[in-house]
Amino acid sequence: MYPFTYQRAAGLAQAVASLKADPQAKVLAGGMTLLPSMKHRLAAPSCLIDIARLPELHGIRLDGQSLIVGAANRHGEIATDATVLASLPALAALAGQIGDPQVRARGTLGGAIANNDPAADYPAAVLGCRAEIATDRRSIAADDYFQGMFTTALQADEIITAIRFERPRRAAYAKFAHAASGYAMTGVFVAQFDDSVRVAVTGAGPCVFRWEAAEAALARDFSTAAIQALTLPADGLNADQHAPAEYRAHLAQLMTVRAVAHITGHAA
Repeated sequence: MYPFTYQRAAGLAQAVASLKADPQAKVLAGGMTLLPSMKHRLAAPSCLIDIARLPELHGIRLDGQSLIVGAANRHGEIATDATVLASLPALAALAGQIGDPQVRARGTLGGAIANNDPAADYPAAVLGCRAEIATDRRSIAADDYFQGMFTTALQADEIITAIRFERPRRAAYAKFAHAASGYAMTGVFVAQFDDSVRVAVTGAGPCVFRWEAAEAALARDFSTAAIQALTLPADGLNADQHAPAEYRAHLAQLMTVRAVAHITGHAA
């Protein structure tokens, strides 16, 4: 690990000012990706600005048809929060599947969304729920936010403050997890709204994406039968030592069927 300084931010404005003053600084919340990267000398920030305790970044509440979750809320908190369980249980179920107990005790929603790991779980819920990513200066639609592998619409000195999830009529998340890490080899979040259906796939490609053919099929007939014959093209999907692209394409179809089966209560 390279030398660095540590600063505990007294407020959001101070954290943003510190980022503007030092382009090599990084914000620290849970640190589940940043700290291991530093230990392996893959990252060398000049300063860590700790924002984990800022009250502006905490809290879970309803606002009309939206569920607002603070960026510094941890996975374990989201998985067990009464408001999340009652208003968007699919998000609570997703959070409860992330990593292991230690990761769920320290990792944060905002950190995961800012990092945008190709195999992260939260991006599927954010994209599937037509969410808005609130920052210290603006609101970014999920469709515009995720731009590629570890790449987002965030500016270098921008900090996520909360995620505003639009609550679907019903939703579910199905994941084929890597046995060791718990990361999504492929995960699918299906959300049924009054006016549309969203199918968001994570783990299969360089970045979370919508499977529009499945959305159209489910909009016509929300049933497992409607998607049994669908095939996701393998072009552009991830291929590595864990699985070829064709296998991930198959997993995307299978996880979509499982998510719909969970929603409808019918066997996949």
